[in-house]
Amino acid sequence: MRKRDNVLLILVGGAAVALVVVVGIVAFAAGHSTRSTTTVTVASGTTAGPVEQIDPSVAAGAHDFVQFACAQCHGEQGKGGVSPDVPALVDIGKQETVTQLRQIIDHGLGESANPTKPYMPVWGEVISRKQVSDLVAYLRAGLPEVPNAVPQAVPQGQGEAVAGGALYVRYGCINCHGPNGLGGIPNPQSPDKAIPPLSGADFRSEFDTPEKITEIIRTGSVLGRAPIVSMPHWGGILTDADYNALVAYIDTLKP
Repeated sequence: MRKRDNVLLILVGGAAVALVVVVGIVAFAAGHSTRSTTTVTVASGTTAGPVEQIDPSVAAGAHDFVQFACAQCHGEQGKGGVSPDVPALVDIGKQETVTQLRQIIDHGLGESANPTKPYMPVWGEVISRKQVSDLVAYLRAGLPEVPNAVPQAVPQGQGEAVAGGALYVRYGCINCHGPNGLGGIPNPQSPDKAIPPLSGADFRSEFDTPEKITEIIRTGSVLGRAPIVSMPHWGGILTDADYNALVAYIDTLKP
C-alpha cells in the first residue's frame, strides 16, 4: 500500500506542476500578444468590448458633414429625401473626381437666382483644406455610418428660443456667424472683410423686425460670387416653425 501511495503522490504532483506550467504559458501569451485590441472603460468601471476602428479621415469627414450642415440638405449620410432640388450623395464619390468634389465644396453649387430653391454656399473661406480633404474622403468611402456623427438634436416643448439655439448649430449658422452670433469669421473678398455678426447695433438697425430676419434667412446673400463666402438661401429646406424659432433665438442675443 505504501508503494502505491507513493506512486499516486508522484502522479498528482506531476499533474499539478503541469497545470502550473500551462497556466503560466497562457498568461505569458496573453500578456505578450502582438494583436492590438482597443477597449473602452465605461462609467461603472467595467471594460467594454473592442471598438471598431474607422479611417480617421473618413471619420473626420463624417463629423464635418454634420458640422457644416451638409446633412440638413443632402440627408443624413447623404441619402437625400430632404428636398427634390438637392441630390443624394450616395454615388457622388464614384461619379466625381477629387478635384471636382473640392471645387463644388469650395465654390458652391445650385440655382442662386431663385431664392425659393436651395443653394449650396461657397465654403472656400470657412472650411480648411484638411476639412475639405476629409469630406472628400468621406464621400469617396460611400458616406458610411460613423458613431456620434449625428446632427444636433432640437429640444421640443421648451420654447422657440431653445429650439432656435439648437437649429443655429444644426444648420451650421454657428460656423459663419460665430457662437452666440458674435461673428468674427473672416470673409476677405467681401466689402467689410468679415461675415457680419447677428448681434450689435448694426445688425439690429438693419434687421429690426422678425419679417426682415426671416427673409434674409430664406433668401440668403452674396450668392454665387466665389471666393466670397455666401449665405445659402434656406427656402425649400426650413419650415415656418424653424424660421420662427431662429428669430426667437436671435432675439436673445446681445443687442
